[in-house]
Amino acid sequence: SKAVRRSARSAPSYASPASRRWRRAPAFCAAMGACLSIAGPLPQQRALFFPDRAMPCRQALKGQPCRRKHCTYEHDASRSSLMQLLAVIGDATTTLDVCVFTITCNELADAIIAAAKRKVRVRVITDDIQATSQGSDVSELARTPGVTLRTDHQKEAHMHHKFALVDGTTLVNGSFNWTRAAVLTNYENVAITSGAPGLIGEYTREFERLWRAFA
Repeated sequence: SKAVRRSARSAPSYASPASRRWRRAPAFCAAMGACLSIAGPLPQQRALFFPDRAMPCRQALKGQPCRRKHCTYEHDASRSSLMQLLAVIGDATTTLDVCVFTITCNELADAIIAAAKRKVRVRVITDDIQATSQGSDVSELARTPGVTLRTDHQKEAHMHHKFALVDGTTLVNGSFNWTRAAVLTNYENVAITSGAPGLIGEYTREFERLWRAFA
């Protein structure tokens, strides 16, 4: 009847708040998608953790099969944080800016030298006291063509940063010192970030500030 139809039209809605929110979800998601498309892609981030169970096999680093029957070195990059870090450094095509407290890991020093040989502009900032410590690779880096190196020249304080910038677009930073002990013994972390121009710009400005200060 007409009375029934009118009462049905005038009846209050008993839809739950949750169901009303779900009905609005498509519009909300569309709006968020539009915001994200304007803002650009999200940063790409991953974390590496140490210690590794072994140093990488030299043959594996060269992409060659290992001929040792019982090799105790690491061959699987997915299980080696150092090998993954070396791959990031190996991706440098234009610039590599390294700002670390100490460098005694030969594999990392070799990666820096290899970048210079690829005609990548390489700059290294490190601590002056650690530069002369036993096992330091800094003197070799200083002699390498294409590598420019500066130290802090401050006996009362240390240049204690631990970060690197690859092509000005990828940031490597964390607790990790570039040493063999950090690879095999210490509990360390490295964060690798790309697609975050604000954060990477802050580290770039800090590197440039120290580069000028230690000239």
